[in-house]
Amino acid sequence: MAPQPKIAPSMLSSDFAQLAAEAKRMIDYGADYLHMDVMDGHFVPNLTMGPPIIKSLRKHTDAFLDCHLMVSNPEKWVHDFAKAGASLYCFHIEATDDASGLIDKIHAAGMKAGLAVKPKTKVDVVFPLVEKLDQVLIMTVEPGFGGQKFMEDCVEKVRILRSKYPELDIEVDGGLGPDTIDKATSAGANVIVAGTAIFGAPSPKDVISILRDSVLRNVTNKA
Repeated sequence: MAPQPKIAPSMLSSDFAQLAAEAKRMIDYGADYLHMDVMDGHFVPNLTMGPPIIKSLRKHTDAFLDCHLMVSNPEKWVHDFAKAGASLYCFHIEATDDASGLIDKIHAAGMKAGLAVKPKTKVDVVFPLVEKLDQVLIMTVEPGFGGQKFMEDCVEKVRILRSKYPELDIEVDGGLGPDTIDKATSAGANVIVAGTAIFGAPSPKDVISILRDSVLRNVTNKA
């Protein structure tokens, strides 16, 4: 089955005081996922949200909550995020010594499992785990802060993954917008995270449409 476009606005760029309204606005504009950036101030030097915010948002939406855990000891939070209502739990390969066991734990908790790799991590670490995963996230910036510049050299990882796994959901996160999206989708990315480019645009709906059209043109219709 050809990979379908999934556009995931990064809620880190939203107005947290209006989080439920912002979530509804994104879904109304055509978003498929809501990307939730979870940072612990240890694995990355920023501090954002945790299970209480996921739980609070879940009361106001049935949207797919794509939770990206930029945390140390990701095993520790699986139960809490499952209970809070996370749809997908994506952890960093660099943060665990037992990725396979963690994937099993995530699935047992009723969530989909994603694996993220930082820009300097080689993509081949993913290969032994792909068959167990629901999604692989290739970071196109260093994790930790929004608004960074897109790192084009990271898309080669996407190209390698897509050539080996034609049906895999491959997510990209970092510096994505109308000016950079074709570089990512031409390599095979179909799950697109964008924060500043969507929330900072005069028409977020138009940006979501541009991102989706790029996936359809370069990934879905070429599969």
